[in-house]
Amino acid sequence: MLTQLSLFRMSEKEISYSQLLKKSQRILQEAADREEAMQHICTLLLREIPHFDWVGFYLVDPLAEKQLILGPYAGEPTEHTRIAFGQGICGQAADTKEVFISQDVSAESNYLSCSPDVQSEIVVPILKGEELIGEIDIDSNQRNAITEQDRELLVALCEELAELF
Repeated sequence: MLTQLSLFRMSEKEISYSQLLKKSQRILQEAADREEAMQHICTLLLREIPHFDWVGFYLVDPLAEKQLILGPYAGEPTEHTRIAFGQGICGQAADTKEVFISQDVSAESNYLSCSPDVQSEIVVPILKGEELIGEIDIDSNQRNAITEQDRELLVALCEELAELF
């Protein structure tokens, strides 16, 4: 959980991670349903964090074994609407149930390219106990863009989001 105000200078815009977490918590409390909450969170993160260029959720498909399906997202459309566990960075995070960060996606042998502009990616699992529910996937068009503060915010957010499942 973010315990202190974290400020970083990124692209001439200051990011308050603790304020983003508070806004996200408010969205989770006020949204009509889980889909609406996830969509608003995608939009918030894309708008407020300059080095995030695509934000989306992949959810475990309850009808298919070890498959993720694209949920709400903000950014350019993607052809990757279904991802098998183990496939690409999202599938790898689903398999291990661990945060996966790539500061240079071109160095990943199993990277699934959504856009030739993507340089960095972070995937954070959403867990309900030990059960994988889904994950948040974020792409950046900058190499080495993902910070420890990004990771902390997203882990805390996914812990809060898991309560909606």
